[in-house]
Amino acid sequence: MGMTRWWRHAFADEGEVRAVLDAAAMARLTERVRASEARHSGEIRLCVEAGLPWAWLRRPVRERALAVFAELGVWDTEANNGVLVYLLLADRAIEIVADRGVMRHAPAGHWDAVVATMREAFRAGRFEDGLAQAIDAVDALLLRHFPLAEGERNPNELPDAPHVR
Repeated sequence: MGMTRWWRHAFADEGEVRAVLDAAAMARLTERVRASEARHSGEIRLCVEAGLPWAWLRRPVRERALAVFAELGVWDTEANNGVLVYLLLADRAIEIVADRGVMRHAPAGHWDAVVATMREAFRAGRFEDGLAQAIDAVDALLLRHFPLAEGERNPNELPDAPHVR
């Protein structure tokens, strides 16, 4: 691990997240998740982490995303159809973790394509747009495979607001 990476993580905090996603952006992302979940039985969770805790610096980002997936209870939905979109801001690393119910329906390369789209938006400094595109991509998959029946309501099993660490 290089000193530059250590430095980025050592001094990363929620203020850096707020610099790229202000309160208004967070509100719009929350509403986008809420509107999506009104159309299908899946659950979408966003997590934006400024930097990794010291103990995680030598481990793969995917492991951290899996730990956050478990910690936030995304795996614990009734139909096993939760999806976590994880952004590690210090590294600009993106991971999408989908529960087994969703993974049965995701074609090979699906999440890689979503991540590539997000990465392009992030490179341009459009963090809200990148996360909104990810929500829309997850929504399309969940709507196709877990639609709500006419008049059916989706109980909100997880918070809709992005989780900031």
